[in-house]
Amino acid sequence: MAIVGRANAGKSTLVNAMLGRKVTIVSAKPQTTRLRVHGIINSDDAQIVMIDTPGLQKAESGLGRQMMHETQQALEGIDSLALIVDATVPFGRGDQFSMKWIEKFQGPVDLLLNKIDRMPKHELLPLMERYGAAYNFGEIIPISALKGDGLVALLDVWKSRLKEGPRYFPEDQFTDQPERFMAAEFVREKVIQETKAEVPHAVMVMVDNFEEGETLTRIEATIYVEREGQKGIVIGQGGLMLKKIGTSARKDIEKLVGTKVFLGLRVKVLENWRQRTSILQQMDWHREIPEES
Repeated sequence: MAIVGRANAGKSTLVNAMLGRKVTIVSAKPQTTRLRVHGIINSDDAQIVMIDTPGLQKAESGLGRQMMHETQQALEGIDSLALIVDATVPFGRGDQFSMKWIEKFQGPVDLLLNKIDRMPKHELLPLMERYGAAYNFGEIIPISALKGDGLVALLDVWKSRLKEGPRYFPEDQFTDQPERFMAAEFVREKVIQETKAEVPHAVMVMVDNFEEGETLTRIEATIYVEREGQKGIVIGQGGLMLKKIGTSARKDIEKLVGTKVFLGLRVKVLENWRQRTSILQQMDWHREIPEES
């Protein structure tokens, strides 16, 4: 089940909520999710593979092209598609772009009206009618990914679409992402959350070393930015910002790997990395990035 939508619509929050654990990073900043992420729901009668995707957008950089290619790839081999929208935001050009984009998929498309906990109830029905008139959705489901409202109904809809067959993944597996990649993402999330507005889009994290032990996991990672000024922001006065980022990320990584974690971080400048295909390829653990046509 692929989940698509504009930036900040709540895709990653929904995936984490459905799983009851964190597999994809979350922030209020656009372009937080850069690669498609699989989250696996296991129950007695079903296994559902959710695909979190980058926000729908018009690609304006190498990174943007990569992100839209990731979203396009998510449509391959799925049973149904879910378009999630922020119900508190007025319908606009971005929504028109999203509605046009979902026409690429030939199967059932559900509409998830997210963040209903933040809007007056009397506005919900007209909004459902507005979207229902614009596209023939399979189901229109009001939800709050943050509060958990409507998620049981959503799960029932997804189960109704599944065909009988074997499980694709072991019952104890909740994502297909390598721990090394997830550790890098947890660090990037903390950079996004803690730094100023200009830094999030320009940050990339690479794990240089990942050594697992019975009681301690040692990780060395590099935070890349595009300018010296951004480097100074990430490091902070006396290294305090970098220390704060590392402490916060380490807690999430320890929950992931189940051991204590030593996390060593350094910051480097890599100019214009978002436009360099060779660099973008290193970010992705499951495919190569296409060149601009």
